[in-house]
Amino acid sequence: MRAAAFTELVGPDGVDIVERSRPDPGPTEAVVDVAACSINHHDLWILNGDSAMIDPADLPFVTGLDVAGVVSEVGAAVTGVDPGDRVLLCPIETCGSCRFCQEGPENLCESFSLYHGGLAEAACVEADRLITVPEAVDLTTAATLPTAYLTAYHMLRRADLDPGDLLFVPGATGGVGVAATQLAAIQGVRTIGTSSSPAKLDRLTDLGADHVIEGTDPEWLSDAVEDIGDPDAVINHLGGAYTGLGLDVMARGGRMVVCGRTAGPTSDIDIATLFREHHRIIGSTMGTQHDLERLVDLVAAGDLSPVIDRTYPLSETDDAFSAMAERDALGKLVVTVGDD
Repeated sequence: MRAAAFTELVGPDGVDIVERSRPDPGPTEAVVDVAACSINHHDLWILNGDSAMIDPADLPFVTGLDVAGVVSEVGAAVTGVDPGDRVLLCPIETCGSCRFCQEGPENLCESFSLYHGGLAEAACVEADRLITVPEAVDLTTAATLPTAYLTAYHMLRRADLDPGDLLFVPGATGGVGVAATQLAAIQGVRTIGTSSSPAKLDRLTDLGADHVIEGTDPEWLSDAVEDIGDPDAVINHLGGAYTGLGLDVMARGGRMVVCGRTAGPTSDIDIATLFREHHRIIGSTMGTQHDLERLVDLVAAGDLSPVIDRTYPLSETDDAFSAMAERDALGKLVVTVGDD
């Protein structure tokens, strides 16, 4: 079978189509014929050599978390999943035995990890991580959900927002930002989104953003946000200087939920402001399988329409990563297998 593998950790030029043996399922596994797999900044960090999880000795490496497709084979001990089922993978990997796996939430698992291998014609996965995709949801759309939308959904839960509350989303035209804006609108939460692109901000307004601000300078953005209001919460997938920005503009008792470090791995914060204003900073990684099931339900009901910027055949996976590296997209970039 074909797979889009990282053969060098040098950016998009390091992606090559390679031949691999088709996987055989173990007792608790299923093989999924991949229809679509979206890509994420997590994958790009690996490809750029910025992730400690992959060593050059591990190459060639096939990434891809967001797998949607049709089950072709199942292991002897698998129940509840059958060949022919349309499915979506929940890509979180957990030990199943620690107190967080037993009591929840499972994304706090002490051995938490992520599945990789979806950028291929077939993927071998743990069968109990597969979610049924109803006929009302096409598989390319389903493939947008497991990372960006799952992360945003869980962050909004952690932010503890009520209808009418105000949410600040700096960098709102990235994958998590778009997802957070759409999901907040569904919940009746007002949003402020920022971007350097006026064209993307126009699209963001169409997706439900109540206020948009063009700009990237944290000091300038602070004044612009305060002219609109004091956000009750901040979705921070950027890190760096944007952490201080979020704390500067948040209302008293506000919550900042952090899931990324695109703008920098460290942040300076004013400790006095943190405790005087009763602010909370909350770390969040991905979400739970139940969260992802709820997202599939929202799409099936017509309440959520995930944004797909472009699709690429497997042979053009390098072009998909180039578009991500150039920050040229609004919404998800999805590799569709079988379109070559």
